[in-house]
Amino acid sequence: MHMDEDKAMEDERPQVMEYKFKPIGVIRSKYRSKGGVPIQGIFGPDSKGRAEIFEEYEAGLKDIEGFSHIILIYVFHRSEGYELVCRPYMEDKLHGVFAIRAPRRPNPIGFSVVRLEKREGRVLYLSEVDMLDGTPILDIKPFAPRFDHRPGARVGWMEGSFRDKDHRKVSDDRF
Repeated sequence: MHMDEDKAMEDERPQVMEYKFKPIGVIRSKYRSKGGVPIQGIFGPDSKGRAEIFEEYEAGLKDIEGFSHIILIYVFHRSEGYELVCRPYMEDKLHGVFAIRAPRRPNPIGFSVVRLEKREGRVLYLSEVDMLDGTPILDIKPFAPRFDHRPGARVGWMEGSFRDKDHRKVSDDRF
């Protein structure tokens, strides 16, 4: 990047704004409390649930059934407040909130990759579910390995936890 481009980017700071989002649906799962939920869907392959999409958004599901996995973007609706430094589920060391996937965040937005088992109208039947019952869904995107995989990606502090096969795979109530 050239010096002039760097300067131009510095001058283009975004205005402080707030955004309002309207849920497009809701998650239905067996998880009623924060403890005992898989910390990532991959740790709960048999964890079933449903995404019930509101009627006015049903047309947006056209062709979704061709995907084995989808990405759900949602609100951590039961999360209160946040900490910029906290302990993740996988280990007991402190890390910055932007280096972990904890639900207590400045903007309580989460995402999960789930397996799409089938679609019936505006209901998506899912497995690998790691969300609480009643979680508001903001958006759905198809999971595409060609787009969503990065060869050689580094995983920072998680590398040690991934080597430890006994790391926590379900949540406790810390968040």
